[in-house]
Amino acid sequence: MNDAKYIGLDVHQATISAAVLDWTGKLVMECVLETKATTILQLIHGLRGSLHVTLEEGTCAAWLHDLLKPHVTEVLVCNPRKNALLKVGNKNDRIDARKLAELLRSGLLSPVYHGENGVRTLKELARSYLTVTKDLSQVMNRLKAVYRSWAIACAGKLVYTPRHRAEWLQKLPEAGVRRRAERLYQQLDVLRSLRQGARQELLAESRKHPAARLLRQIPCIGPIRAALLIALIQTPHRFRTKRQLWAYSGLALATRTSAEYRFLDGQLQRSKKLLATRGLNANHNHDLKNIFKGTATLASVTAGPFQDFYTALLAKGMKPSMARLTLARKIAAITLIVWKKGVGFDAEYLKQQAA
Repeated sequence: MNDAKYIGLDVHQATISAAVLDWTGKLVMECVLETKATTILQLIHGLRGSLHVTLEEGTCAAWLHDLLKPHVTEVLVCNPRKNALLKVGNKNDRIDARKLAELLRSGLLSPVYHGENGVRTLKELARSYLTVTKDLSQVMNRLKAVYRSWAIACAGKLVYTPRHRAEWLQKLPEAGVRRRAERLYQQLDVLRSLRQGARQELLAESRKHPAARLLRQIPCIGPIRAALLIALIQTPHRFRTKRQLWAYSGLALATRTSAEYRFLDGQLQRSKKLLATRGLNANHNHDLKNIFKGTATLASVTAGPFQDFYTALLAKGMKPSMARLTLARKIAAITLIVWKKGVGFDAEYLKQQAA
């Protein structure tokens, strides 16, 4: 397309470095903009032709994606972890913007999904719930660390209960340490209240989405997990196969190999050497992985079709950890089937090989 222009944006809190290339790769212009909607749109409206824009995933990525999408042909938010070429050679804002534009023109960028599909409110409420939950876990860990630092055994949840706090605080010998523990108890109470409020808002919003009722039919996926799945995945149609969902959830096997082919008696043959498996992929959505792993752990001890599946794997000689991983992958595949097809859960899905 002879009128195509490729725009690379290196985004920062105060400024944005922009580089514009034409379809041949020639630098048309470059500039530094203030990170404001008006100045960004002025740049876009001053260009002619088919405009293709790229920027790296970051704090402002969602805002810029929504701002630019109505005004350009394409907005591609790319994955910075896969932009290895940006780390080669000299590096500054101007060079990074040029490289992004060149990688976009060459089709060498890995996109990050941006398409809310009507779940923006649910997504923000899920983020609030997950953040408060993580903060609550940190405070609970800090509280136990105070007792353990004085060799006071504090296993279980009794140490957190309000009715036993005075008893636990008396075990701390120094006033300063005791005061520190009291502050942590205050934080714990506030975060518990905030978490309860965030949970109620999340559940109320999730009821507006028909997918919540479908996902709750899957054993061991309750209302909170169903709401978080909708918020994190947004739409099942972004994943063409179950393996793409496994990779996004950190349940895919990452393999490394070299020299796949060899010549034998003058004939090219594929090597029979096995792939060198390195484990699960590290680049993934950690919250989504926790949901599927948590569901698999609960399902393995809860009577039902999932526990039967898990028990059958153990009977075949599979290690419990690998059996839970296999069950988590199966649950992810079933989630994709139920959500995509809009059908109820069926235990027969456990026997299917493809999603």
